[in-house]
Amino acid sequence: MGFAVHCSWLAALLCLHFFGGQVCCNCTEENMEIEGGHYTLTKQLQKGSLLIYHCPEGYYPYPAKTRLCQHDSRWVKAPKTFNPQRCRVVECPDPTVMEYGEVSPPQEKYFVNNETTYECYSGYTMRGSARRVCLPNAKWSGSTPICGRESGHNCADPGIPAGASRAGNIFGIDETVKYSCNSNLFLVGSSERVCLENGQWSNKEPACYYKHTYDTSLEVSQEFGSSIRDRLTPSESLNDPLSVKMIRISKNGTLNIYIAVDISESIEEEDVEKAKKAIITLIRKISSFTVNPNYEIAFFSSEFYEVVNILDFFNEQQVERSTIINIVDNFKIDQKNTGTDLDLVFKNFLDKMAFIKQRVGTEKFKEHHHVIILFTDGAYNMGGSPVPTVTRIKNMVYMNQTGEQETQSREAYLDIYIFATGNNIFDEDLQPLVTGLGPKHYFRIKAFDDLQETFDEIIDEKEVKGLCGLHKEYKKATTSQEARYNYPWWASIIIQNDGVSRKCLGSLVNPYFVLTAAHCFKFGDEQKHVKVQIDDGQGREKKVINFRLHPKYNITAKKDKGVLEFYDYDVALIQLEEYVQISSSVRPICIPCTQETSDALQLVGVSTCKQQEELLLKNEIERVSFLTKKTERVVVEKDAHVKLGGLRDNCIKHALTAPNITATDPKVAVTDNFLCTGGLTPFRDHLSCKGDSGGAVFKDYEQRTIQVGLVSWGTKNLCQLGSINVESDQTSRDFHINLFRVVDFLKEILGDDTQNVYSTLEFLKD
Repeated sequence: MGFAVHCSWLAALLCLHFFGGQVCCNCTEENMEIEGGHYTLTKQLQKGSLLIYHCPEGYYPYPAKTRLCQHDSRWVKAPKTFNPQRCRVVECPDPTVMEYGEVSPPQEKYFVNNETTYECYSGYTMRGSARRVCLPNAKWSGSTPICGRESGHNCADPGIPAGASRAGNIFGIDETVKYSCNSNLFLVGSSERVCLENGQWSNKEPACYYKHTYDTSLEVSQEFGSSIRDRLTPSESLNDPLSVKMIRISKNGTLNIYIAVDISESIEEEDVEKAKKAIITLIRKISSFTVNPNYEIAFFSSEFYEVVNILDFFNEQQVERSTIINIVDNFKIDQKNTGTDLDLVFKNFLDKMAFIKQRVGTEKFKEHHHVIILFTDGAYNMGGSPVPTVTRIKNMVYMNQTGEQETQSREAYLDIYIFATGNNIFDEDLQPLVTGLGPKHYFRIKAFDDLQETFDEIIDEKEVKGLCGLHKEYKKATTSQEARYNYPWWASIIIQNDGVSRKCLGSLVNPYFVLTAAHCFKFGDEQKHVKVQIDDGQGREKKVINFRLHPKYNITAKKDKGVLEFYDYDVALIQLEEYVQISSSVRPICIPCTQETSDALQLVGVSTCKQQEELLLKNEIERVSFLTKKTERVVVEKDAHVKLGGLRDNCIKHALTAPNITATDPKVAVTDNFLCTGGLTPFRDHLSCKGDSGGAVFKDYEQRTIQVGLVSWGTKNLCQLGSINVESDQTSRDFHINLFRVVDFLKEILGDDTQNVYSTLEFLKD
């Protein structure tokens, strides 16, 4: 055994007498093995190294999850020969606590994959799951089975979660039931629930956890996702079934998000990197919503390492999302991870809140919502308990109101979420810190591997209906489902008349209307000849009640001026017979000069159409995208670059090379209503093909899609049968209707609030 690697028995003996000297005090691997699993070391066998046991899914390390190498070369939680380390089968809490019914099969213990069924006694009715399975995360599938009957009480029997005991069997208004956990379980959630006047129980049903219990990524996505969306969606956007107890942010409100990540020695560096990626994903997804938050982001151990200062958001200079992401991504741990002072985190957040309150004034501070998100294992060894500081934060946000009704009215303005992670989680210290109405705020995470995907899923919900242009991102959509999530607004249009079939693309602009090109329609077409295909789960093919072309569209208007086919004002709206069911895969695109688009662009206060255009089409070269069909159900995104300002004339001059144009002035064929793309410089653009007409020309802005144009016509047909990614040559050009130039037509129909057939968009006054 080499001296540089392991201590000799003499060195180990000397270490006991000369602690702190230069004698090698490495630990040994003797008796460290685990039956059925393996272990890893954070610092090999050096002092301070953490030995971590790992087991396959459905098992957990027993009796120890970790061991720590001490200065005296001994392991804390030393292995014992009479109780060897092994991987134990996951056990679920006892389900036989159910009242007024039977659980089959009756067993002393229930292990992973064990199945149970539930049956109520005569005269009692079952609520919840009649069949449950013990899952690998030590939870039961489904919901708590409850056997109840009509009793005249105001609230229904709240039941007893597996592994728990309940005190209280009277369920009238203001009556309280209390929960505790049996054996070596601990309670997650509120230990008390009160019967409210509306016949519902306060708080969420608590659960009993083992130390090896964890929340799955799906559970976190559902609970955290639904809660954080309530903070990110203005109150006007949705019908809220929880409106009696949840307060959404008003359009005048402000959202402050404080994020802190534990980088102390008890947290593995790999998990910190995964937490950084999860935070970046969360920031990107949050930017999809209407509310534009202010951020405070920090890493902590014994010190507080602030990387994004929330006070910068209260200066006149705007803090870019990309800057925040880069700062978080570039943070390095180095040697910062010594000790843990959790109270220091909350004190810093409290100081920032106090400064904001002083800066904006008490009245405006009342409209500020505060969300604290903490990643830690709770193993603080410095600074003392953070509970008193959290109480001070509550007092500040609640405005020190002591009346029960007044305090309740302010509770919705503060949320503290804790993502408990690590090999030894101190649940009893962390749970008292969480606060907030509605869904769960405390999560036990087995690993950070799935957390990035979990945060990505927070927008994948049907409830967020008020947000145009919201979409998911697949780098390359290859299936019809991925295409629908990527481009939830795209629609296919088929016109069949006189035995001839014509196909175009369109974009859903509200649940009743699809925007497309006017030239898709010919003289004699009626609504019965038109079909719109968009799969909302209610039937892919939609009937059309009406279609309207722009009143100034006239394809022969300049025939006598050398333009055989003139496509100015080439825009039309198709009205559907029934509204499209909005979901995460079917959603309207944002269009110019609406309040919905101003919200998507995060324009604060009263905004104008000009502001939107200056933001979206501000450079002489603006990258845009449009779609082409790969199959009947899959579309592919193409790239092009609009030439504006001083570059526009050089772009549109190539219109004169188009067939059937004999005019000598390109501006005769190409009015100011067109956007010009194509050519080889400075980039080689994709070209549109037959069948792309009417499709959206769009830009993505912070996870939202805004349509700026509409595919109209081109100078050359370079597309061959079956070709998709067709690129431009030196003189080929495409021309697209600029939607900013046809707003009056869109507003006349989509903003018509004199009718009550369909919901309207809110168009800007200027």
